[in-house]
Amino acid sequence: MFNVLEKLKREKTIREMSLMSEIILKNATVITMNRRREIIQDGAVVIEGNKIIEVGKTKKIKSSHRADVEIDCSGKMVLPGLIDCHVHLAQALIRGCADDMALIPWLRERVLPLQGAYTPIEGELSARLCCLEMIKSGTTTFVESLLHWRYGFNQIARTVEKIGIRAVLSKSLMNIPGYADQKDAIPGGMIEDGETTIKQTIEMIKRWHGKANNRIHVWFGARTPGACTVDFYREISEKARKYRTGITIHLAEVKKDIEYLRREFGMTPMEFMQHCGIVGPNVIYAHGVWIPPEDFKILHKTGGTVCHCPASNLKLASGFAPIPEMLSSGVNVALGCDGGPSNNCYDMIREMKLAALIHKARLLDPEVLPAETVLEMATLNGAKATLWRNKIGSIERGKVADIIVVDLRRPHLVPVRNPVSNLVYAANGGDVDTVIIDGKIIMENRRVMSLDEEEVIHQAMEMGVAVDKRLGLNIRSKWPLK
Repeated sequence: MFNVLEKLKREKTIREMSLMSEIILKNATVITMNRRREIIQDGAVVIEGNKIIEVGKTKKIKSSHRADVEIDCSGKMVLPGLIDCHVHLAQALIRGCADDMALIPWLRERVLPLQGAYTPIEGELSARLCCLEMIKSGTTTFVESLLHWRYGFNQIARTVEKIGIRAVLSKSLMNIPGYADQKDAIPGGMIEDGETTIKQTIEMIKRWHGKANNRIHVWFGARTPGACTVDFYREISEKARKYRTGITIHLAEVKKDIEYLRREFGMTPMEFMQHCGIVGPNVIYAHGVWIPPEDFKILHKTGGTVCHCPASNLKLASGFAPIPEMLSSGVNVALGCDGGPSNNCYDMIREMKLAALIHKARLLDPEVLPAETVLEMATLNGAKATLWRNKIGSIERGKVADIIVVDLRRPHLVPVRNPVSNLVYAANGGDVDTVIIDGKIIMENRRVMSLDEEEVIHQAMEMGVAVDKRLGLNIRSKWPLK
């Protein structure tokens, strides 16, 4: 474990970084993601405070700027931080707890009982572990979809504030303990009272929304149809409008979801969402695997976002979301890693490759979802989904400095003919070298400044097993351990 002196050095480094007036990233391949999608070779980015103030060729930038810190990015790629639009912070600590299981038993027998046994100590540790993994793999912004009150919302928000990552924290809401037609799908430890969850969410909005220099937003995290009545959904919608914030909800993840909506309400998923008022540019629909083509017009017209989670959908055999078809219909589609039991990692670079590949095979068309489109989903589309569209998602003058640096000098990343292709098809999160969020250097040379990595890993190893034991679970390898 790091000693006290090492921790003080880390804290001093973070304070010094926050006081710096200017940082220059130089000699880089800069993937701007601007309107023209320009890639600047031998490029440089100038950061002042938390804003990008100049982007251009290194020679020109150097002639007019003298920064407090210059980071040499020779042989490296500079691009906007990745945006994960569907994350379960509390599931990092239960990674691998329910492999090779169908969704309903996956939820009822493992995932929800384990999360229902959490104390705020485990909730906060899982959040730290998850944020550490996201930062080290290039995610600078995430949307947490269902924070149960038992995880310790306030402490998790304080942890996010301290770590320096950008986050949407969505408080979970429900008023029925079900999932679709499974009336008792949600175990006792996870059941919440509807009006209490509304009050808790509003309390957290008042306390945390816009805090940490606008790095933290608080949304409504509505549970799936079957866990909320129509009137309750309408109340959530009305409160989101009143407090000018967003809503995230799992929708049409598995075939049973649409069968339930057709049988109970005679509606498609988006018809039902429209009926309940859960529509608009401030809504993220996670998964959307079984959203039918007739719903694409509603999605496009109302401006909501579908968050594609390919690894989770594949592992749980949920199906293949019609992502190319949605994009062709003008629907905003972002990307998400989901959680530790359904994906097993929170690496958006891996997720980009998977998204790019599976639809080529599904449609027998190698031209669908090229690398460039997938990178747009992970940056610009995510920025639009999170309502930070004018702040993040591209490297342009006036945007907030959420930037990552990827080291291309690796055997699996050379030669570089098309840097975007190399990023999406050949890279992984371990290739991320430096992470800057809100103008502050959060990770440099793969060393995270705002977290004691060794301590987080040590605690996670111990506490993860402790939660299993609390429930009497013995989750082990299927092969004999000696």
